[in-house]
Amino acid sequence: MIINPYTPGAGLVPIYLAGRDDTIEAAKEIITYVAHGYPARSVVYYGLRGVGKTVLLNKIEEIADEYDVLYEHIEVSERSSFKVSISLHIQKLIKQMSVKAKAKNYIQKAMSVLKAFKITYSPEGEISIGINDEVDAAVGVSDTGNFSNDLTELFVSMGTLAKNSESSVCLFIDEIQYLKDDEFEALITALHRANQKGLPVTLISAGLPKVTKIAGDIKSYAERLFSFISIGSLEAEAAKLALVEPAKKMDVTFSADAIAEILRITEGYPYFLQEYGKQVWAFIKDNKIGLASVKAAYPDFEKSLDDSFFKVRYDRATPKEKQFMLAMVECGELPCTIAEIASKMNTGVQSISPVRGQLIYKGFIYAPRYGEVDFTVPQFNRYIKRVNDSRQIN
Repeated sequence: MIINPYTPGAGLVPIYLAGRDDTIEAAKEIITYVAHGYPARSVVYYGLRGVGKTVLLNKIEEIADEYDVLYEHIEVSERSSFKVSISLHIQKLIKQMSVKAKAKNYIQKAMSVLKAFKITYSPEGEISIGINDEVDAAVGVSDTGNFSNDLTELFVSMGTLAKNSESSVCLFIDEIQYLKDDEFEALITALHRANQKGLPVTLISAGLPKVTKIAGDIKSYAERLFSFISIGSLEAEAAKLALVEPAKKMDVTFSADAIAEILRITEGYPYFLQEYGKQVWAFIKDNKIGLASVKAAYPDFEKSLDDSFFKVRYDRATPKEKQFMLAMVECGELPCTIAEIASKMNTGVQSISPVRGQLIYKGFIYAPRYGEVDFTVPQFNRYIKRVNDSRQIN
């Protein structure tokens, strides 16, 4: 048996990470600045599902480890409480810095501010800071109930501790588009203040395309605070390497027409490339993967995507939301306008606006331009068509 080197999955770093060298080098520069005690411009990677944003975060976390930058990874969800989560992760960072003998007064201050913050924003039973419960809460500092103020105080106390204990901090936040407006505003404000004070604190995050508009709408200076970096499908040469290099380690080769066919089907999306590589592995002939192997593997590739990548998302939609998305598919070319969708649904634009809003919030669709929508998941339109064609046949 030849070990399968392809790793489709949520955030799994592939054996060969293709096409992201420049992005990783730029991130390494940010980590280097922070590691030496300087503030650095925060980053938001944005793009469709399956392009490898989480993979990038995980890779950059490895770099942070190499440079001894303290970090925490937070994944935001529709149901999670960011206010509880951020206090927990900052608690862990402060605890790591508290073992250093330097800056004892700053340690006490950070603990005090943290305790006041947790009492205000953590649910009952979760107010123990687990460091030194005898520390008094900083009354009137990070317990005002104004989340923007309180998070800023927490960031500044953490950053001041980092600066005076010769430490540095990087927060990694995935699915950042799920932050509520007040949470996103507070995060931007806190980072901005930490930067103004020259503290070694930065943020590297990832989200869906709508995150750029959300940030800009909330704070006009967000575009100066963050570098917004688009992450898309791989160009042909990089996509080829993503297929060929892992196989080469196992002495397996691809024919040119096999590569061309996989690239045509996957459109260079990293997750799809990993999935196709995994499925075609079962059809190796004499340590070679040819066009016949690719065609033989296609049903397994499609079924695996349908069952794991598409279905888990589609099942979260309400019947009305599914009708809206089917109308998008029936429009043909994407992105399509809201007016076209309303026409397909035999209704008015105003009546479907709430559904549109919910689909954007849930991360199914986004607005590439005013009045238009498209799917956040590559080839989702094809999946919806398959599902509905199957129902009509049955």
